[in-house]
Amino acid sequence: MASRRIGVSILGCALGILLAGDASAQPLRKAIYASVLDASGNPVSNVTADDLTVREDKIAREVLEVWPASDGMEIALLIDNSQASDAVVRNYREALPAFINALAADETGARHQVAVVTLADRPTLVADYSLTPKPSLDAVQRLFAMPGTGTYLLDGIIETSRGVRRRNAVRPVIVVVTTEGPELSTRPYQTVLEPLRASGAQLHVIIIGRPINNDNDRALVIGMGTKDSGGSYDNIFTGTALVGRMKQLANELTHQFKVTYARPDSLIPPEQVTIGSARPGLTVRGTPARDTQAPR
Repeated sequence: MASRRIGVSILGCALGILLAGDASAQPLRKAIYASVLDASGNPVSNVTADDLTVREDKIAREVLEVWPASDGMEIALLIDNSQASDAVVRNYREALPAFINALAADETGARHQVAVVTLADRPTLVADYSLTPKPSLDAVQRLFAMPGTGTYLLDGIIETSRGVRRRNAVRPVIVVVTTEGPELSTRPYQTVLEPLRASGAQLHVIIIGRPINNDNDRALVIGMGTKDSGGSYDNIFTGTALVGRMKQLANELTHQFKVTYARPDSLIPPEQVTIGSARPGLTVRGTPARDTQAPR
């Protein structure tokens, strides 16, 4: 009898170890903030888990849930107010308030914070993050082109990215509005992309004017930074088109989804997370979320 009890006890211990191992192997729930757009660039509302694909280092993961994103964004507006912006400052004063007010009217009820940074001479914070739109609205109405200056876009992205990381922002976004004027930052593109990636911020860039800037580092930062972060890049030829483009961007940001997927519990995080469409005709881009808890 004693030997049978010992055998049962050993079997029970072994079963307990197996169950503990199974518990520790449960998949983690991770999330991505994603834009899902139709062929015209407008947000799509009827999206399900079956419509999306998620891959980590090219390995497919199971999409669990898709919810409208309701976490507040921290949006840094980086504005080129160098001499080259003189012809478009009036467009700034119309387009940027429309963007800020659209964020304040988000139908999800999310409360977003907006900061304004100017880029002429050096990156300068002219309105800190605020849950009320007034500080940023006042700041953009005071914008003017600074004579004899160029823009410091790359420096601005670095400083803003570092600030975002210090704040530990849950859903950070950087929106750049710049001209094709001279870039005076002397930064290799790698030194700009590294803090941007570390911040987890989504980068959107709108350039006004016909492409003439031959700065290779700037071009690489804009191209790689917007793509890798799940953001967007647009080149509009005239300032009058800025109002429509800023409204479109606000519409996209306030209609994103929080996509939750399953990842095996592993000590080694993936180098790359990508989201795509399993449904024809959709454009999907996204940014891994800092807050990995799925909405309920």
